[in-house]
Amino acid sequence: MEQSCFQEQLKALPTKPGVYLFRDDTGKVLYVGKAASLRHRVRSYFGAPRTLSPKLQKLAARTRDLDFIVTDSEQEALILECNLIKKHHPPHNVSLKDDKSYPYIKVSLNEEWPRVFQTRRFEDDGGRYFGPFANAKAVRRTLDLLRKLFRYCSPRGVITGKKPRPCFDFYINRCVGACSGEITKEEYRRIIEQVILFLEGRQEIIIRDLRHRMEEAARALEFEKAISLRDQLQAVESITERQKISSTTKNDEDVIAFAREKNEACVQIFFIRGGRLIGKEHFILEGTLDEEPGRIMASFIEQFYGSAPYVPPRMLLQTEPYDTSVILPWLEEKRGGKVSLKVPQRGEKKMLVDMVAENATAALQQLRAKWLTDTGKTATALKELEEQLHLLKSPKRMECYDISDIRGTSAVGSMVVFENGRPRPSNYRRFKIKTVTGNDDYAMMQEVLRRRFKRANLQDSSSWAVMPDLVLIDGGRGHLSSAIEVMQELGIDTVPLASLAKENEEVFLPDAAEPLILPRNSQALYLLQRIRDEAHRFALSYHLKVRRKTTMTSALEVPGIGPKRRRSLIKQFGSVRRIKEASVEEIAAVPGITRALAERVKEYL
Repeated sequence: MEQSCFQEQLKALPTKPGVYLFRDDTGKVLYVGKAASLRHRVRSYFGAPRTLSPKLQKLAARTRDLDFIVTDSEQEALILECNLIKKHHPPHNVSLKDDKSYPYIKVSLNEEWPRVFQTRRFEDDGGRYFGPFANAKAVRRTLDLLRKLFRYCSPRGVITGKKPRPCFDFYINRCVGACSGEITKEEYRRIIEQVILFLEGRQEIIIRDLRHRMEEAARALEFEKAISLRDQLQAVESITERQKISSTTKNDEDVIAFAREKNEACVQIFFIRGGRLIGKEHFILEGTLDEEPGRIMASFIEQFYGSAPYVPPRMLLQTEPYDTSVILPWLEEKRGGKVSLKVPQRGEKKMLVDMVAENATAALQQLRAKWLTDTGKTATALKELEEQLHLLKSPKRMECYDISDIRGTSAVGSMVVFENGRPRPSNYRRFKIKTVTGNDDYAMMQEVLRRRFKRANLQDSSSWAVMPDLVLIDGGRGHLSSAIEVMQELGIDTVPLASLAKENEEVFLPDAAEPLILPRNSQALYLLQRIRDEAHRFALSYHLKVRRKTTMTSALEVPGIGPKRRRSLIKQFGSVRRIKEASVEEIAAVPGITRALAERVKEYL
């Protein structure tokens, strides 16, 4: 949308802090943002396009209307922005995936006999909340551990202490029998206090209390009670020992880092309480394409701590968040005390942040691998591709092609194969470009396709003879057109073609005037991206290998050293650097190399 389209509306914007909403021609909210000055911030979107990132250029082009809400302060604008992002899920915002469903552990201190249970509602009702956790499985794991350590009651309803007999768990030593009055309220409260201390990471207080009670029971000759307390003490000490990490502080801190790929980022948090790692969680952020790292970090902090029940006094961050001057006072208000945001540059703290970043990378790779093994999602993706690309049948075998070169040098092509949505590495093929000189990607792609499908026409029994249900080209409309020419030349008209352009993830089809834009959360798009990325990886790895060999060969173009002798030298020493470091005698020991040639090689290098 050009600024001239609603010049008067922009002029009328107030210079006060607030929140603005961009909408498309259907009224759908595209983006929600906050600003210290609404007029200055909103006008910045509609100036010279070259000053905007590609993401903001697309946003400005799609915007047809805008709304705004004035607030009293930037902190109020931040809170309102978080609430509106949760409500509208704008496609151009960085947002927590399914943030509304994150579970908590609740300790119902407002009840006569407190309970410890999972909940998805965070309320100001006097209870203690811990989390949010990434998923219900993480909560169940924690609750199972707490039950084993502290044996509190976990009935479905409110505990009354008046049941005629205890539950089965009491008889197998998994419950203290509070529901039937086998323990006093004071004793039960003490157990609940230990649960809270454990969840807060204050295990040393629990250990001191258990040891004191164990010694008291032993002195009173209550040996069964002493043994039970000893077992509980050993279990807590064992858990505590496993939680220790290298930390320069005994205070509470959260360590946050992320890994990103395309339109998603995986954020990892380590929760450190009293110098101990008491837990870690990872969360997925959507809409991170073309976003600066500082904005991704800021978006996560705002959305996560907007609903988190606890803000630690310190956060160690991978990168400095955008709008720190607004975020920091807001965090301090939520905490009710001082909060520091640190981006360590060296030492143990930097090593800790790097470790969290490695965990984020591993978690992101694991999530992608898990997606590939999810039969339901794969089936959905194949069905969506069949419908969206108007294919005659499900694309059970897909082949993707990519070219890798540097200005036409060391050019190679790759072919990767996915069957039923999963990679088939045994069918992968790679091609060294032979007939094209110079930087001509289209001609290189044509050479690769021509060589592949000529092999298919031979009708042999190898994998070359298997025709794909879809051929995907890494590139735009020009790459697709060059592929169509080859298929027409070879008389192959039964294999569907498509290309996927990297920048906007547009899908080009032979008979479509406009590119197909699949939804960002589409399983079909995710599968196409996975295949395209795999083809790129396979092509790049081969290109690097060819380039290394070419570089070594060109460095050894010494008069009197032909291809055969160059190969012998490379085979013997492995690299040009090692040949340079070798003595004349060592070089002369290579078959076919005389001492005179060895001296010439040393002099040349």
